[in-house]
Amino acid sequence: MIPSANFTRINEFLLLGFSYLQEKQLVLFPLFLCIYLLILSGNITTVTAIFLEHKLHTPMYYFLSILSISETFYTIVILPKMLLNLLSVLRTISFINCAVQMFFFAGLAVNNCLLLGVMGYDRYAAICHPLRYPILMSWRVCGQLSITCGILGFMSALIMVNLIFNLPFCNSNKVNHYFCDISPVIRLACTDSETREFVIFILCALVLVIPFFFICISYLYILKTIMKIPSTEGKKKAFSTCASHLTVVIIHYGCASFIYLRPTGSYISNKDRIATVTYTVITPLLNPIVYSLRNKDVQMAIRKVLSRKFHLK
Repeated sequence: MIPSANFTRINEFLLLGFSYLQEKQLVLFPLFLCIYLLILSGNITTVTAIFLEHKLHTPMYYFLSILSISETFYTIVILPKMLLNLLSVLRTISFINCAVQMFFFAGLAVNNCLLLGVMGYDRYAAICHPLRYPILMSWRVCGQLSITCGILGFMSALIMVNLIFNLPFCNSNKVNHYFCDISPVIRLACTDSETREFVIFILCALVLVIPFFFICISYLYILKTIMKIPSTEGKKKAFSTCASHLTVVIIHYGCASFIYLRPTGSYISNKDRIATVTYTVITPLLNPIVYSLRNKDVQMAIRKVLSRKFHLK
């Protein structure tokens, strides 16, 4: 669909980002740069440790490595441009690049939501059906689940991007955000976009609510099974394998639901930006810490990887 001739087509957008902070935003550059480097190093170290340590070649760590890879690319899509804009007066992004950024951001975000749901099912299968676990979570099943998450994620993103960027944009090109997110961009459309907003809202609701519902059901069964374990040590061990997953789920789904499970008209820029920073910057930083670095098996694997590196030197 090509915009009507009555509209002047916008060729680029202006990302306002943290410009409302004026000179104070310069302080954010070293902060976000450090966080970005920590995200990259943390996730890359986690994936490398899991890949090299045969003891960690299990479904739980397989999905953790897929999540870490997804989180790494997720931050690469957003943070480099944001860091550049913090130092730049000209914060423009072309129409095409804005669409591409939204596509990869949305695709990876949906993929992460679905992966967290699959990881919840993995914990359910391991704790509630330990004898059937090798069959329920065979490597073939794990591969099919991870590929399905990716396909569904990018299919959802393609639908969203098509719905938004086939709208005519005119007059203002100022995106009141630090990246091309759904709500700030669709608000710039010249025509009525209520129907498309509703379709996107339903899609976001399905992507967030369905995996979260399955996670809740999985943990109800997990809790029921754990309570039947006679030893206190056994209960602690079972809970410890779930605590990290639950922490990330609460932060990720909580912030994402706050932003996307409501009409775009209720978008309050500055307050919502804090919530957006949480799931685009803080959550990818917490994942390797909460999921991996507190895990003794992963810690030992990381030590082995680092010792090998130093021995080679």
